[in-house]
Amino acid sequence: MDAVQITDVTKTFGTVTVVDDLSLTIPQGSVYGFIGPNGSGKSTTMRMIANIFYPDRGSIRVFGKERRGVRSEHIGYLPEERGLYRQMNVQALLEFYGELRAGRKVTAEVKDWLRRLDLEKWGSKKVEALSKGMSQKVQFIATVVPEPKLLILDEPFTGLDPVSADAIRSAVLELRRRGSTVILSTHDMNVAASLCDYIFMIFRGKKVLDGTLAAIQSQYGNDTVRVSVAGGLASVQNIAGVAQVRDHGQFQDLRISPGCDPQQVLRALAARTAVTSFAVMQPSLQDIFVRIAGPSAQEDVAQDDADKEPSAA
Repeated sequence: MDAVQITDVTKTFGTVTVVDDLSLTIPQGSVYGFIGPNGSGKSTTMRMIANIFYPDRGSIRVFGKERRGVRSEHIGYLPEERGLYRQMNVQALLEFYGELRAGRKVTAEVKDWLRRLDLEKWGSKKVEALSKGMSQKVQFIATVVPEPKLLILDEPFTGLDPVSADAIRSAVLELRRRGSTVILSTHDMNVAASLCDYIFMIFRGKKVLDGTLAAIQSQYGNDTVRVSVAGGLASVQNIAGVAQVRDHGQFQDLRISPGCDPQQVLRALAARTAVTSFAVMQPSLQDIFVRIAGPSAQEDVAQDDADKEPSAA
């Protein structure tokens, strides 16, 4: 049985279609990454899975069951908009949330999570005394303490320092090892590429990517050359056969036009400047994201729409 099965789901708000005819299958025991620009429909899809919003059309099954009007005790949901009772003590708050959801005492689990996320000494403090990052870790604990079978995390790494982000990342992987299914949205393509078993991208309400990172990259082939040259960006401009250049400061990624031999590009570079490194590679997830949703893609969509407009009489 899959953890989540979304079939032909559409969700609108007024005249705006936020999710458009979406079908998606999320296997049990996986970490499934949701990516996409702001306003693309990620959070709405997650809220429909959590049974906060209902689809206008289509169906959503969680562990084989379609539910309406009732929250499942098997689902833990961490929203992007954080909210905690600021006047409560941290440990008392977490025990309250945990017992409310799990229907049992969770004192031992709360103490363990506070220790693991380096919040042990803050258990007796009021929530209002916490920093933003600490508050985010507390809300993460409140989400996972009831041990949900499905964990939905909307931007769980936003605002965290690297040490705290590593702690949350390790916790997510441990929960997966215990058998939980984790859905998380992120704007950090490195997180999506390194942490997620599968990656789903939604753009303008429609699914545009879905699969493993390797499968997604294979769709685009080895059309990227990463170079480091004397002179940097200025030395790689206007080379025949290069469709686009992305500057990373210490190196540049060159997207090769279809039919162009990368060795041709290497010879052109060597004729201009000293080449320190040259590697043919698959495009990164960041690059693929930009190709789909970046400014040049937006211009292509606008041009297609303009071409479809009837000419004036």
